[in-house]
Amino acid sequence: MEKRIAIIATDGFEESELKSPKEAMEKEGFTVDIVSENSGSIKAWADGNWGKEYTVDKTIDSVNADQYNALVLPGGVINPDKLRRNENALSFVRDFFKQKKPVAAICHGPQVLISADVVKGRKLTSFNSIKDDLVNAGAEWVDEEVVVDEGFVTSRNPDDLPAFNSKLIEEIKEGKHTLQHA
Repeated sequence: MEKRIAIIATDGFEESELKSPKEAMEKEGFTVDIVSENSGSIKAWADGNWGKEYTVDKTIDSVNADQYNALVLPGGVINPDKLRRNENALSFVRDFFKQKKPVAAICHGPQVLISADVVKGRKLTSFNSIKDDLVNAGAEWVDEEVVVDEGFVTSRNPDDLPAFNSKLIEEIKEGKHTLQHA
């Protein structure tokens, strides 16, 4: 089953929230591209400080949702704050919802989804500090390890990664979700 997955991230992403899903998806045989604002590499945030650098496979302006089966948005405080101000990134995210493809976001990752205007009426979870932002954007926020709403997978923090990865892979294998909506 040939599947290509995009992980959209930039400097300041939470390292475990990119590394763990990427490794889990690659173990399933999926091809995973790190998509970012600029070519080269992006720097992780880990344990309260700057972490390793990860190679960018594709730039946001060189890809589109048609090329991928699913999208993953890791958290971190800096990463989503930068991406949510990038109109190309927001358009890329919106297109996955329009095409009814699986989308997964963890921790602060859903901040990008607020700016992409795709959370209204959706059941989801996130890091608790952005609960009010999500509720104000029209989402139904719940405090659960992993939430799945028609191909849309969310989790709260790195402790939830095993459940997040499992549901993410399950949703990718299921493919498009006719009831997925923005």
